[in-house]
Order: sequence, then structure tokens, then C-alpha cells
Amino acid sequence: MDQRIAPNQAAHRYCSPESALDVRTRDRLGQADVVWLAGSAAQATQQPDLSCVIAGVRLRNPFVLASGILGNDAALLERCGEAGAGAVTSKSCGPTPRRGHPNPTVLDWGPGLLNAVGLPNPGARAQAEMLRSARVRLQPLGSVLVASIFADTVANFAEVAGIICEAGPDLLELNISCPNVAHEFGQPFAASATDAAAVTEAVKRVATCPVIVKLAPNVPDIGQIARAVEAGGADAICAVNTMPGMAIDVFSGRPILANRSGGISGPPLKAIAVRAVYEITAAVDLPVIGTGGVTCGLDAAEMIMAGATAVGLGTAVYYRGTEVFGQVEAELREFMVGQGYRNLAEMRGIAHE
Repeated sequence: MDQRIAPNQAAHRYCSPESALDVRTRDRLGQADVVWLAGSAAQATQQPDLSCVIAGVRLRNPFVLASGILGNDAALLERCGEAGAGAVTSKSCGPTPRRGHPNPTVLDWGPGLLNAVGLPNPGARAQAEMLRSARVRLQPLGSVLVASIFADTVANFAEVAGIICEAGPDLLELNISCPNVAHEFGQPFAASATDAAAVTEAVKRVATCPVIVKLAPNVPDIGQIARAVEAGGADAICAVNTMPGMAIDVFSGRPILANRSGGISGPPLKAIAVRAVYEITAAVDLPVIGTGGVTCGLDAAEMIMAGATAVGLGTAVYYRGTEVFGQVEAELREFMVGQGYRNLAEMRGIAHE
């Protein structure tokens, strides 16, 4: 019997009593929208298959630690792997060491986070050493290592890619879309189809592993950018980076972040990210890591139904801790059992039908 929900029920959020949502996260989801699926796991005759493949690399589950969260330390990446992440992404590194922006750099403004950390990193060569250590720690856990890089020029992207690939990551992410360094680097490469393609082509010439290109949400036609990086040789796409925003202290009349503006992440970004994933997967035939605002199992299902192959978790780690990987996996499994899905492929892209 087909137990799948009707379209008008798709906004409900499914999580089990055992998922231990903290009070704050449960309040964010809205008590009226939470549907407990108690006992549905007992109905399962077979657990659904949550594995997926990104550019030939198999992930045990679709959940990927997003870049910029815990990624400058091998032990922290290992901790996420131990918590159940299918893949972990390092913080983006550039050609030379960078301190980032002065504090305050992160604001919890209620509905989500606003950050302008400013890409602090130790430089490509030091980052490569960390990645070598992380790779050794992650291999016994079955977690995939994604190395993220950024640069200010096409040539520097290629140079950093060459250095980082020596560390042997499974996948390489090109962060061409950080919204918080425009005053230093100029317009992000992700804002132009021509520039995005140029970076992709340059990196593909030197990369020794598949290349993921991370796109920006604030462009007129994200499908056009996706087609450009596909033509440039991209193996996969990550969508999306944070959305530019600002918060002002009304008592001082000044922006709260030292950088003035920052990137919006968390639940306010989800609908934007889902739309981006939907448009990208309609435009290109590349696997997409849907990232932005995913905090529970149904959020992940929604992203996959939009067309995502895998799902990034970022701000969710701030709300629920590293345990979020195992929790969201359990919630997604329970939803799939209750709705009769046997694997991710049966859900993937059904919103396009």
C-alpha cells in the first residue's frame, strides 16, 4: 500500500521522539508542524539505503559537513565522521595565511545566523598537512574527505588546487561564492558565468580528484552559472553558499558585524537553497550537494526531492551539535520507512515530475 503523503502535506516536518531535538530547534520548526511518526520504524521490513555517489565517490549516507563550520582541525573533522557524517568538508583555504575579519564575526539573530568570518586559514601548504592527517583519521570511519579552496585570481585557484590535491582528498570544492570578501577580492567568480567557467577549467587542468563548484544564491540565473561550470569540466555542484544580509544595532545605529554585511545561513536560507537546487538540476546533469538551512530529516528529504544527490549540514551543527549527523540520518530513515521509499533514488528529483 502506498503510504506517501499528499502534496498538501509536504510542509510538515517529520522527526521521531528519539531524535532528541533540543527545545530551541523544536521551537524553530514550530510545534504545530511537527508530526511524530512513533512506531513507523517497527513497520519496516527493510531499512532504506541511504548511500549515494558524488562524481564516482561513494558516500555511506548523503550528509556532508559544509565548509566553514569545523574544518581547520583534523580532530574536529574526525569527530564529525564519528558522529555519522557521510563526508566532511574542510574550511576553505587560500594561497597564503589569512586572519579573517575582526570580531564580531558571527551573530545569532534569531531565525538564523549572520556571519562574516572572512576566510581565516593557515594557507594552502599548512592546510595540506592538516588534510593528510584528516584523511588518515577518516578512512577507518568510512567518511569522505572534501577539501575546500578559494583564491583571488584564476591562476591562484589553480596553484592552490595543485597544492591541496597533493594531500589526497577524495573531492575538491571550489569556493567561488563567498559573499564576505568582495571589498578585497572584487565580484565573486560565481556572479559571472564566464568567470565561473574560467576557474573551473583552470582547476580541472591540475586537479587529481573530482571537482565540486560551490555556487552563490544571489545571481539572476543560477542555471546559467551551473551550465557554465558544467562546460568547464565540473564534476559536481554545491548549492548554495550563504545569502548576503545585514543587521543593525538600533541603539548605536551601526551594523553589528565588523564587516558590516555578512552571509545569512540556517532556516531562512532553506527555501532559497531548495529553489537553487531545483533550478540547477533542471539545467545540468551533475550531482548536486544541496546546502542551506537543513536542520532535520524532512528538510533533507525536501532537498533530495528538489534534485540533490547529497545534503550539506552547516548551521545545524551550531543548533544541534555534531550529533546532528546521526540524528538527521535517523529522522530521514524514519520518514522514508513511513512513506515507503527504499532508497534515495526513489525520492530524488520527484518535484520535477
